[in-house]
Amino acid sequence: MDALWQYQLRIILLGDSTVGKSSLLKRFTDGVYSDVADPTVGVDFYARSLDIEPGVKIKLQLWDTAGQERFRSITTSYYRNSVGGLLVFDLTNRKTFEHVREWHREVNEHVLPYHMVYILIGHKSDLDRDRKVSREEAERLAAELGVRYVETSAKRNSNVDRAFELLTRDIYELMKMGEIDARDGWEGVKAGLSNKVLYPVEEVAEREKNCNC
Repeated sequence: MDALWQYQLRIILLGDSTVGKSSLLKRFTDGVYSDVADPTVGVDFYARSLDIEPGVKIKLQLWDTAGQERFRSITTSYYRNSVGGLLVFDLTNRKTFEHVREWHREVNEHVLPYHMVYILIGHKSDLDRDRKVSREEAERLAAELGVRYVETSAKRNSNVDRAFELLTRDIYELMKMGEIDARDGWEGVKAGLSNKVLYPVEEVAEREKNCNC
């Protein structure tokens, strides 16, 4: 049975087939890596919880989408009900990098009127000799899209936890600012039974000023 959580966030992994989305998820949720990976058919589900700050546990529902075009009609239905997205490309395959804008544009067309927070992931950083995309141009793309950029390796367990934690913290900060919240009929953010009341920063300062404790 799950430990009590204050919020549940639905996160989706996006990108071409073979960029390593499943490997990232298995490393993050189970702490394992395998060189043999079967292509995802449709959508696979994973879960893990993070203690984002004292007293705040966030449960992540993680959805691994198939990168093949023939499954696109299945995976698009998951876009609208996700609050976070990892845009993943393979550092050794330039075409997967060139397709990132298409993934970003396609998802944005489906998420309205809701808001999705992204992070750009350059995966397979352990294969440095085979790199086809420089850090500089990946960072330029991230700046163009207005997102963070992190290079990861599921094989070496490099920056995997950091990538998911950064995305989760970015979403949580927007929740505290009141820009994202749980809504009826939307699965992106759910409040748990022990949810913490989030106040905008200005209201927190006013409450602390007026506190007699």
